[in-house]
Amino acid sequence: MNSANPDPSAIFHRALDMAAQSFRVEKVLMHFGLDPAHLTFDAVLNRLVEIFIANITFTNMLAVTGAVFYVATLMVRTIVPLRVIGIISMLFFIAYGAMAGAVTTFLLYLLSLPINVFRLRQMLSLVKKARVSAQGDLSMDWLRPFMTPRRYHSGDVLFRKGDVAKEMLLTVTGKFLVKEIGIELPPGRFVGELGFVAPENRRTGTVECIEDGDVLTITYEKLLELYFQNPEFGYYFLRLTSERLMQNISRLESDVSRLEGIVESNKVTVSH
Repeated sequence: MNSANPDPSAIFHRALDMAAQSFRVEKVLMHFGLDPAHLTFDAVLNRLVEIFIANITFTNMLAVTGAVFYVATLMVRTIVPLRVIGIISMLFFIAYGAMAGAVTTFLLYLLSLPINVFRLRQMLSLVKKARVSAQGDLSMDWLRPFMTPRRYHSGDVLFRKGDVAKEMLLTVTGKFLVKEIGIELPPGRFVGELGFVAPENRRTGTVECIEDGDVLTITYEKLLELYFQNPEFGYYFLRLTSERLMQNISRLESDVSRLEGIVESNKVTVSH
């Protein structure tokens, strides 16, 4: 046979011969019930099968099942299925730890379980409220748990037209004015959400505080994190943003129609 393509079986047997010559390896082989003087691939394989069959117990199967579910979490791309599979894996490991008397394993997964359950409920609640909002409620109050409070005083400018947008804000108290269109923002109003999807994330207006108040903020990085954690949430958020954009377009069309009516009225007055 060509030396460039050695026989895999020959390589394996040479490796076994070298291993058998080592006293330390020899002790390990004898510990696993293998005869170093008659070490073959079939002998190793048969012994591994025997060990596996001998250790098939209900307790060990719990650990194996938990490990299988854990590996499955590594192949899941979205957060909700990942949390669900992770919780199932933890339940198997908790049962294994209790039955095997493995205190460390038992406590580790027992303490991790409520954290994962809480995060799962939080994400499911987020998706549910986003769905409800997409069907008509545009308050987006369901984002409050993910937001950071901030205080503004009268005269403070939250952002100016043309600024690079990095966050979305929700007014809580006080009064804020969109200067370009003269609209006052009452408490409970979201501003800056369109900057999340606008080209180059530029602000489309200037917002100034006209009465001391508090706002809640959430960065676009956090919104992206929520978006990629759960595609369903991202879908409904885009629907929300689209509906808000359509509302703005409708308001602009109404303003244009009103201005056209005023122009026509002035033309009639001049002609008379």
